[in-house]
Amino acid sequence: MIPYSLLDLAPVPDGTPTSDALKNSVDLAQHAESWGYNRYWLAEHHNMPGIASAATAVVIGHIANATKTMRIGSGGIMLPNHAPLQVAEAFGTLQALYGDRIDLGLGRAPGTDMPTARALRRTLTPRHANGETFPQDVQELIAYLGDMPETAAVRAFPGAGTHVPVWMLGSSTYGAELAAILGLPYAFASHFAPAALEQAIEIYRGMFQPSEHLEKPHFMLATNVFAAETAEDALFIRSSMMQTFANLRMGKPGKLPHPVTDVASVVPRQFLPQLEAIFAVSATGTKPMVRDQLAAMIARYKPDEIIIAGNIHDHTARLRSFEIAAEVMKEL
Repeated sequence: MIPYSLLDLAPVPDGTPTSDALKNSVDLAQHAESWGYNRYWLAEHHNMPGIASAATAVVIGHIANATKTMRIGSGGIMLPNHAPLQVAEAFGTLQALYGDRIDLGLGRAPGTDMPTARALRRTLTPRHANGETFPQDVQELIAYLGDMPETAAVRAFPGAGTHVPVWMLGSSTYGAELAAILGLPYAFASHFAPAALEQAIEIYRGMFQPSEHLEKPHFMLATNVFAAETAEDALFIRSSMMQTFANLRMGKPGKLPHPVTDVASVVPRQFLPQLEAIFAVSATGTKPMVRDQLAAMIARYKPDEIIIAGNIHDHTARLRSFEIAAEVMKEL
């Protein structure tokens, strides 16, 4: 059995307040811990009414406080939005509060549109916005979390000496190459952008350089799972996330839509092929169907770990889907 983890965007279902979404995340995390999930990651997004994890470090602390053994972290923090020192202090504080259970996954994208990115970081330069300084920012952040000499002009308090594990995230080959060069674990966002998955894996494993952080490559595959007692119910609960992606493509972000029996009836026809491509690395159906699909992914991509996502409108159905996914992973 390979380790399996959970990615939570703290979705805000249509018709519910943000407070309920955050309560649901706590409930899901507590169940996930009992189901054997290895990590529970939250992702930074901004200016999106349907996602409640914008203040990612705050929510990580909330989830860590409600759990006991599972690793809690970011999948990820979008580094162009922040000064590396601030991130080091935030995650150093989390480490001081919750011990060696904190992960720091880093992404190069802003997690939002450019006007919002400028609002987040008013000193954002074109080089920062384009990700040109990202490698330097990552190394600066890692240095703040490491054993900096007392003579250093700037240190992170809390943060210095904590060695919070840093992960590189990505949906292209850029992150794979940087993770390999720096000797960091790597997670690919194949749950929404699988096009470059195989190329990214090949680059990461082929270029990997052992480091003080990691002796050999550690690759995490991200996949959506929509599992239910019947195949029809699985397609039904998946429809909310499909509508979300279609709405984003149309520039209409909103809360997580109610599910529908026929996605084609609510999504413009021209977006349907894009949705099929987005969900190419996903597992949908009954427990046996999901088992077969996840087994095929593992055989094809040979991940060292799998992280499972799935924005589902009904909280009870969401719990059951992640429970089925855990049952399947234990059997594989």
